[in-house]
Amino acid sequence: MAQTKSVRTSHRTTKQRTAHAGSANRKMNRDTYMYDNTARKLDVVRQLQEAPRKQISNETRKNRDKATHMNVTYVLFLAFALCVCAVVLIQYVELQSDLTTKVKQVSRLESQLNNLQLANEEDYNRVVSSIDLEEIRKIAIGELGMTYAKEGQIIKYEKAGSDYMRRVAE
Repeated sequence: MAQTKSVRTSHRTTKQRTAHAGSANRKMNRDTYMYDNTARKLDVVRQLQEAPRKQISNETRKNRDKATHMNVTYVLFLAFALCVCAVVLIQYVELQSDLTTKVKQVSRLESQLNNLQLANEEDYNRVVSSIDLEEIRKIAIGELGMTYAKEGQIIKYEKAGSDYMRRVAE
């Protein structure tokens, strides 16, 4: 019994549904709840036509017309601005390309410098390791008659600020 009672109160008569649907259409923007099992088709064009239009002043209308109007001078100005932007963009791309090329060239030259420095160090170490200082001392003393310097023969100079010294006279 309780079940049939709830069913009776939840259903409306056809007349009630139609009356309520008409009021729901009028309050469509405010009340979005639908009390029926079918969706209504909205007539947006009709609603926009029925909506009251705001009156626009003549000054506002003129300003809008001016804003949308493009004369020859304005078109030429826009074309010139576009050309300037294109030239600037092309120059920028060229500069980026030159920069990339120079960075690659610097990298290549640094690699070449490192290879040359390694080769130079290897050659220097090979030459230094091949020198026998004892053999040089024997040849200098035995064949060339050289002797070690004595106490009075060594003269010390103060550094005068330059990297080298030139002896002009005794």
